[in-house]
Amino acid sequence: MKIKEQTITLDSLRFYAYHGAEPQEAIVGAWYTVDICITADATLAIQSDDLSGTINYAQVAEVIKQQMQIRSALLEHVAGRITQALLDSFPAINALTIKVCKENPPVCAPCAASGFILAVER
Repeated sequence: MKIKEQTITLDSLRFYAYHGAEPQEAIVGAWYTVDICITADATLAIQSDDLSGTINYAQVAEVIKQQMQIRSALLEHVAGRITQALLDSFPAINALTIKVCKENPPVCAPCAASGFILAVER
């Protein structure tokens, strides 16, 4: 078998947080979703069925949760902080893509979500 790509994903992690550029957003808060796609070598886990051969997605979710609790004005900043924290916490990460969305953003028309996507390589 020739492995082409190995990714670990967490889809639609949901958090209540207080991000936003407007003062009212810091008081009221909103629901946010985070999607993450991590590229890392999980060959040992594929072969051995051992968690130590991959990145523990429960630990990834915990890092994201911690970062979502820190208020930021911009989704871009939230995504950047989460990305840096994950790179610092998991040296095996080769690349990652993160999407942070705010549900029902305060805009002039009905909108399910606004978001920011950041893709990085180590």
